[in-house]
Amino acid sequence: MDWGTELWDQFEVIERHTQWGLDLLDRYVKFVKERTEVEQAYAKQLRSLVKKYLPKRPAKDDPESKFSQQQSFVQILQEVNDFAGQRELVAENLSVRVCLELAKYSQEMKQERKMHFQEGRRAQQQLESGFKQLENSKRKFERDCREAEKAAQTAERLDQDINATKADVEKAKQQAHLRSHMAEESKNEYAAQLQRFNRDQAHFYFSQMPQIFDKLQDMDERRATHLGAGYGLLSEAELQVVPIIAKCLEGMKVAAAAVDAKNDSQVLIELHKSGFARPGDVEFEDFSQPMNRAPSDSSLGTPSDSRPELRGPARSRAKRWPFGKKNKTVVTEDFSHLPPEQQRKRLQQQLEDRNRELQKEVDQREALKKMKDVYEKTPQMGDPASLEPRITETLNNIERLKLEVQKYEAWLAEAESRVLSNRGDSLSRHTRPPDPPASAPPDSSSSSNSGSQDNKESSEEPPSEEGQDTPIYTEFDEDFEEEPASPIGHCVAIYHFEGSSEGTISMAEGEDLSLMEEDKGDGWTRVRRKQGGEGYVPTSYLRVTLN
Repeated sequence: MDWGTELWDQFEVIERHTQWGLDLLDRYVKFVKERTEVEQAYAKQLRSLVKKYLPKRPAKDDPESKFSQQQSFVQILQEVNDFAGQRELVAENLSVRVCLELAKYSQEMKQERKMHFQEGRRAQQQLESGFKQLENSKRKFERDCREAEKAAQTAERLDQDINATKADVEKAKQQAHLRSHMAEESKNEYAAQLQRFNRDQAHFYFSQMPQIFDKLQDMDERRATHLGAGYGLLSEAELQVVPIIAKCLEGMKVAAAAVDAKNDSQVLIELHKSGFARPGDVEFEDFSQPMNRAPSDSSLGTPSDSRPELRGPARSRAKRWPFGKKNKTVVTEDFSHLPPEQQRKRLQQQLEDRNRELQKEVDQREALKKMKDVYEKTPQMGDPASLEPRITETLNNIERLKLEVQKYEAWLAEAESRVLSNRGDSLSRHTRPPDPPASAPPDSSSSSNSGSQDNKESSEEPPSEEGQDTPIYTEFDEDFEEEPASPIGHCVAIYHFEGSSEGTISMAEGEDLSLMEEDKGDGWTRVRRKQGGEGYVPTSYLRVTLN
């Protein structure tokens, strides 16, 4: 069934229906456009929300970033940010594949519809023009017939009139004959015009208009099919991002499961453990008899020297009570403003940073030397003299970093001695100390023995500028044996790598690894696997994230 056969007389219905179809297409395009604006606004608000709640300080400078709760929250924010990116991708796909394409297609359909209806109106105008010609020839034939009949009646009346002359009778007969001839010609013309109009009318209703209606039907069906495909693009744009959104949601679940309350408590201890000894017993001061009272040894501060301490309730409260207000401290380069344990950690961290920078400068110096040798052997590759300023700058940096390393090592030795001294004082103050664990520092007797031994060793060596710092540091070197290197970040294997040569390690695609040492410019990075084992892998095979 087609429009040309079944709806041959419903021209206005077809005109309204095709216009309604194009209006529906435009409405859908407008709907999708507003939908993209909603998606873009949603993604923008999500990104603003993430930016608002992300930590303002870098992770390395933010102590809170060490807690699993904070790390999970940051991971959730990053997943929400990725989710916002997927919403932007949905908006972009809808805008390009639906709005732009359907709007362009709608304009093409409007032009095609306009062309078909113009063709139909031209055919109808031609038929109307033929019908007017038919009516004119019909009226002319009718008029000529009346004139011929009237002329014949006049000639017959004059022929019977005895008073009419012969000339008048002949003239009337000639006029009647002429009118009769004209009526015959009008009849023939009307018959021919009628035949031609019937032929044109049959062509119009049985061929011309059905073809136009069929073209309009095909156009409308193509529009409906295209619109249906546009409806499908709406869900297809969502389905494309479903896997990524599922990964975002899975990442949020992983972040939620990564919260470790026990570990966070341990991190808090490591961050804020002062290393001070607990206050000892308050000595009895007998005011009934005059006597010289020695200063109390029960403060939370550093061990007292020969200067007497200030007395009074305010002084003892500030040192003894842990919930009192702390005075504002002045930050110093050697971190002496911090408690001993925190000072030791900060100095150790600074020392590791300086050693890392020193190693980078040494590697850079070696690379520059190799490049200089290459330039000297093949001058066309470059001028060796152009590398001298960079080599000199690198050497200066190495000397500066070596001095800083020595300085931090001396401060670290002093901080270590303070920590061990506070531990010894704390143990000696307890009347009934608990059984020390195997890893506990030595008691006072062992300390004195080792101290005497150390004095013997130090007497044989020339005195140093740091005084007793160096012997104290070496004395307790066993207690603070360097722990295995901790990871400086983590990485994910992008490709599979088979570590067949010496020093390398195998890894599988997608495997999570601990980053132990960054690439020094040779294209290899040292990593550690979760199941154990360290080695080098190609840097280009990794996606690296530093702590």
